[in-house]
Amino acid sequence: MARPRLEAFACSNSLEVPALSSSWQPLLYGPADFPPEIFETAVSQLIHHPEYNSTLILRSDVVADATSDFPAMLPVLDGVVPLRNIHRRLLPRRPGRDAALEQHCTLYGPDSVANVIVLTAVIPEDGTLPYYHPPVSHMAFRYLMTTPPTLRLEIMLLSPDTPTDPGSRLYRIGLSLLDTLHRYGWGVLTNYKKRVQHDCVIAREPYQDLYLIMRERFKGLVDTWVETTDPLKHVFEDIGIATFLILLWKDTFPPPAETDVPPDEPWRGWGRPPGGFLDFGCGNGLLTHILLSCGYTGLGIDLRARASWTAYPPHTQAHLLVDVFDPETLVAGAAPSVYTAPEQFIVANHADELTPWALLLATRARASGFLNIPCCAWTFDVRFQRGKAWNGVGFTVEGELSALVETLNLGPDAGLASGYVQYRIWLAQLSRHCGWDIECEMLRIPSTRNWALVGRRRMGVEEESQHNVDTILQSVKDRGLFKARTPEGKAGNLED
Repeated sequence: MARPRLEAFACSNSLEVPALSSSWQPLLYGPADFPPEIFETAVSQLIHHPEYNSTLILRSDVVADATSDFPAMLPVLDGVVPLRNIHRRLLPRRPGRDAALEQHCTLYGPDSVANVIVLTAVIPEDGTLPYYHPPVSHMAFRYLMTTPPTLRLEIMLLSPDTPTDPGSRLYRIGLSLLDTLHRYGWGVLTNYKKRVQHDCVIAREPYQDLYLIMRERFKGLVDTWVETTDPLKHVFEDIGIATFLILLWKDTFPPPAETDVPPDEPWRGWGRPPGGFLDFGCGNGLLTHILLSCGYTGLGIDLRARASWTAYPPHTQAHLLVDVFDPETLVAGAAPSVYTAPEQFIVANHADELTPWALLLATRARASGFLNIPCCAWTFDVRFQRGKAWNGVGFTVEGELSALVETLNLGPDAGLASGYVQYRIWLAQLSRHCGWDIECEMLRIPSTRNWALVGRRRMGVEEESQHNVDTILQSVKDRGLFKARTPEGKAGNLED
């Protein structure tokens, strides 16, 4: 059922229900479209996720949550009393431009059921509010038992000269917030479920905090970008992936023995893959460069060098190698190579044809883990096709499809109609077939292909997993479709 559109109206001087007190100004109202008992649940979303309504806000952190001993600065309202106070801190997305702000979010009601939420800014000593906060000292959302029920926004202005007409910035902000509250209430009423869940592997707060540091450190790469691709997308996407990897490694591996950690580089005291990392199909080499610049050891390998490679410092250039992957590298008894170095962490970032091979590589090399972010759908030697990819590659998945859909964070309505959904299920089953316990994450990166498969724990019998790799390799060889390509340009020194 589609949510009814919120038709909001500016408040007039004649109101069926008076304002909260004489100092409050009703600004606008609209139909509630949900029962009063849902109000508190709906406003909880408004409290805990202010970033959904402003691109200038990163998130809110709860400082305190109390049901008594309320702060003296809270307003006294007619006919209702405070029931609960959540003291939060609003964190800006650009801390160099906007300041953080503390705010009290207080639920009021005539009894134990809240019907008013008041947002009270803790105004700094200099008397100014950050731009992302409207010029008000208090803002209240009310659920009114009119016929039909309505939602109303009331404000207490900092200055009587502040414009409040429908064309003003304050009115537009209020309209957006009221519509958000209406949407949350309707979502609760209809048992709305988010399509996918973020922050399943790495919590939101540490990711966002580290991302801000990483963004400031590497945002200058946008100005020195030499590729023809969009620098804003690629730079900030790889900063996000690097941030995720650093925190994933922190949670997975023991910290190094060194104790001298620079205060502006805390990650140097965090866990890291014992064998370094391999950026498998590194493309422009940016992810490799970011990780190397942060003190991690590893290599980036691709079929050809990119224009950007020569723009990186010598240390990065020395760890970007041109080579072509050949499945013979993974055959049992093959000579050791840079691909099969033990205990390295395999990264396949939108690696296209290499995407499924990264999983076999991680198993055969006894890697310390992998991160696989699929983009174009490929099997080992042909493009993925719905209904055909289950055959000819050494394993089947039919018996586990329904269970996998429930665990892979594909969304409540994903079904099996989408080819990309089926491809992700196939990759997940391949990972398990190769002996990996898998986790899934929807990465916070500017890409529609942000679903990631994470492996950092082995499962099952190791000999069986290695046998499964042998079987798949033989199947690919028997098909005879895979042809190793020739490296384009001068190959790197693979003994480095």
